Amino acid sequence: MKSSVKIVNWFLRLVFGLICRIDSEQLSKIPKNGPLILVGNHVNFLEAPIMMPYLNNPNIIAVAKRESWKNPLFNFLFNLWNVIPIEREMVDQEAFRQSLSALADGKILAVFPEGTRSKDGNLLKGKPGVVAIAVKSKAPLLPISFYGYEDFWNNLKHFRKTDFHIVVGEPFELNLEGNGLSREVREQIIDEIMYKIAELLPTRYHRNYPNARQMNYKFITKARVFSG
Repeated sequence: MKSSVKIVNWFLRLVFGLICRIDSEQLSKIPKNGPLILVGNHVNFLEAPIMMPYLNNPNIIAVAKRESWKNPLFNFLFNLWNVIPIEREMVDQEAFRQSLSALADGKILAVFPEGTRSKDGNLLKGKPGVVAIAVKSKAPLLPISFYGYEDFWNNLKHFRKTDFHIVVGEPFELNLEGNGLSREVREQIIDEIMYKIAELLPTRYHRNYPNARQMNYKFITKARVFSG
C-alpha cells in the first residue's frame, strides 16, 4: 500500500474516531483477498470514508457514481482508493469491464446496489447491475450493513458523537437453477441480495424488504469454503 494512502486512511480514522462511535469489530470477517463482491446498503456519504480507512486494504475496490468526482474531496479520495466510476443512467460497459478485471485479479469489489443514498437508513429497492457482475465473474458475495448514523449532521451540529454500526454477514453464491439471466430473473436475484442485507439490519430499516429473516431463497446458496 502506498504511503500516501496509509497517511490518508490514518487521518480519516482519527477524524471519524473523534466524531463517531464506530462499531468496526465485524470488519475482521472480511477477507484480505478476493475474488469477492461486498454488497452493502447506502445511507449517506459516510460508508466509503469510514469503511475504506478502517479496512485499510488496497485489495478493496469500490464502485461509485461518476457524479461523486465533481466534489473535490471525493475526487481526491476516490482516485487515491482507485474507486471505479459508474454512469447510473446507462449500461456502463467500462465500469462492468473494470469490475470484472478487478475480480479476476483477486480483488474485493464493494458495491452499493441501491445506487443512491437512502438518507433515513431504510433500504431502497436494489438495482440489478451487480447481478450480471456476480454471474459473469462467478465470485461469491458477502453482505454488509451500516446503520445508526442517519442523524449525523444534526449530531455534529450539536457536538454529539454519532453511532456507526457495521454488521457483516456470511458469504453466499448465486445459482441460476438453469434459468437464463432475463430481466425478471435479475430482478428476483437482486431482491434476494437485498434481503440478505436486510437480515443484518434492525427491522425498522427494512421498508421494501419486510420479514427478511423468514425469506426463502431461490437463487442464493451458501458459499463453499472461502478463504480469501
